[in-house]
Amino acid sequence: MKKQLSIGKLRGLQQISNDDNVFTIVALDHRGSLKRAMNPASPDEVTYQQVIDFKLDVTRALARHASALLVDSTYGAPNVIASGALPGKTGLVVTLELSGYAGESYARRITLDPNWTVGKIKRMGGSAVKLLLYYHPESQTAAYQEEALRQVADDCVKHDIPLILECLSYSIDPSVSQDSETFAARKPEIVIETARRLCSIGGDAFKAEFPANARYEDDEGKMLAWCKDLSEAAGVPWMVLSAGVDHATFCRQVEIACRGGASGFLAGRSMWKDAIGLTGTARVENLTGVAVQRLRELSDIAQTYARPWIDWYQANVSEGWYVRY
Repeated sequence: MKKQLSIGKLRGLQQISNDDNVFTIVALDHRGSLKRAMNPASPDEVTYQQVIDFKLDVTRALARHASALLVDSTYGAPNVIASGALPGKTGLVVTLELSGYAGESYARRITLDPNWTVGKIKRMGGSAVKLLLYYHPESQTAAYQEEALRQVADDCVKHDIPLILECLSYSIDPSVSQDSETFAARKPEIVIETARRLCSIGGDAFKAEFPANARYEDDEGKMLAWCKDLSEAAGVPWMVLSAGVDHATFCRQVEIACRGGASGFLAGRSMWKDAIGLTGTARVENLTGVAVQRLRELSDIAQTYARPWIDWYQANVSEGWYVRY
């Protein structure tokens, strides 16, 4: 049975998906990581305008081919609108949290900016709010992260705007690297349990890691089964993130994820990371050529295999709805 969804949330999901209710969203909310990529030796020397210029170049090249664009408040959201780079038909998803996290690397906590709110995102014309939580079900900060999610979810209900919940796993053992085979062995369990716990608290759509590390796992049957388990655990439409993997790997992950029940993708670096070290005409040519082609390939895969998000929801309206709204 479909879940009831308020009219504002329903409209927001319509705005960030394509005509077939599939998510083909470009992520461009990177801040600290983008500055480090632009100048690995001295990221603090990357200027505000340099970051904006890069984001505008990516937006002009890719946004019209995407169902929506995910941007940050610091550099992206106001500038992609003010410049006219974001087409009116392309949905706007705006991130809520500050870049990075607070606490130790093995006990991470979200940091929210008191000057940036769900209400402001709705007021500026945002179609949806994105919240990133670093989460491990066994972390000492799990309860803290869950409470932060509750508060944001309540705000999204108040302002009737959909919440896209993004979760990134991490190692809670300082002696075990997140990139290690040891952590990779537990990743499917962690990703699926995270979806089960957090999506029951809040989130109208879930931006999930692919539940396997491509470096250590190549069994398609296992990966497909994990994606199906993730779909069941989430209980809401979900989209797969790229985590910066190469394009060929991500194409395969998008296909497997969508065959397993995902409603599309929300990805950035796998499409546009080659343009980071370029400037001027070379950057524009890379974005309008290579990056656009990658987005089209990913969109074709999602279009073929994805489960439309509307399968999960129906409008919660009846006669006299506006009196109660």
